[in-house]
Amino acid sequence: MFYLGIDFGTSGARAVVIDEHKSILTQQECSFDTAENWLEQWREALFFLLEAISIDIRPKITRIAINGTSGTVLLCDRAGYPITAPLLYNDRVPDPILERLSAIAPSDHVVQSASSSLAKLLYWEQENQLSKAAYFLHQADWLAFLLHGQLGVTDYHNALKLGYDVEQLSYPQWLQNQPSFSILPQVFAPGTAIKKILPDLVNQFHFPTNCEVCTGTTDSIAAFIASGANQPGEAVTSLGSTLVLKLLSETPIQDYQSGIYSHRFGNLWLTGGASNTGGAVLKSFFTDEELRELSTKINPTQPTNLDYYPLLKSGERFPINDPNLSPKLTPRPDDDVIFLQGLLESIARIEAQGYQKLRELGATPLQQVYTAGGGAKNEVWRRIREEYLQVSVIASPQTDAAYGTAKLALHSS
Repeated sequence: MFYLGIDFGTSGARAVVIDEHKSILTQQECSFDTAENWLEQWREALFFLLEAISIDIRPKITRIAINGTSGTVLLCDRAGYPITAPLLYNDRVPDPILERLSAIAPSDHVVQSASSSLAKLLYWEQENQLSKAAYFLHQADWLAFLLHGQLGVTDYHNALKLGYDVEQLSYPQWLQNQPSFSILPQVFAPGTAIKKILPDLVNQFHFPTNCEVCTGTTDSIAAFIASGANQPGEAVTSLGSTLVLKLLSETPIQDYQSGIYSHRFGNLWLTGGASNTGGAVLKSFFTDEELRELSTKINPTQPTNLDYYPLLKSGERFPINDPNLSPKLTPRPDDDVIFLQGLLESIARIEAQGYQKLRELGATPLQQVYTAGGGAKNEVWRRIREEYLQVSVIASPQTDAAYGTAKLALHSS
């Protein structure tokens, strides 16, 4: 039996098929052409990816799951036809909507954001769009509907920023009291088998008749699943343009002012935060080639003792919540090797402070870190980070969100 995971990211979509041993059998991808006609592009990408999978593999795919970008939502009529253009993960509602939101939801709730799913629902309500709507769906929900035909279904990863209570596994009373509550989706655990794939698609793509389509997840959680981290105290640090920490904890942690909240992850909790430091600061000083060359000359056993806070501009949320925190990038040594080492050490220190803050808030102590993102390839930086974190740091064997979503489909069986 094979398992298909499909990742809908910001610039394109990817599909990965794995077997029961989690080995990749095939992977396909496609790009989105423009920032227009998103719904048609998503539909075309979905069916392009299905067609691109070998005819020898498709008849053995027994489960399918899809992830989408968190906070990307749309309204549909009773037949599942979209009645508005979608609002994307980074679309923000006007300030008056935030005032309405603050009157409805608790002040320290994760929905208190201009880009949350609930904020977008309230925006459509103000625009008098809800009278024509039967369903409020996330991107992954609608794409799954195209495969199984079941409307009004979502997962609790996507539903968190809609206001769903992932601790009680129910919508809170303050949300149930809203007039728009009737169009909200029923919430299931990610990876729950919902319905078999539509007969027309069985005939078109030669899927088996028992192939089931499951609830999905968000793209960032799918990438976490891909890493293989699954025990309390295991974490994934993404060393991309910014520094993103995700830790598996036995207890949920919330500190919304610092951007910290927790997703339910089976019987555990996935918590973390994002710092504005990271690779973008490094690339403001060095090219990729310079970073590689200079890193080979660093001696990580001899610390520089340079105390930087590498930021591109003022402002930080995690692990220090200070919108006015200024970058600290001086003194700069004449030797670029020493300067780069000081930057790497400082980002490692911020990473360690981040995990320490999670621990102080009650999270499970850090035990091991998997690393994703461009910085995962830097061996010297890995050794520096191990010194600061005092746990083993390894590169994630897999970082592809589509792979993580395929694992989600596998674990639902």
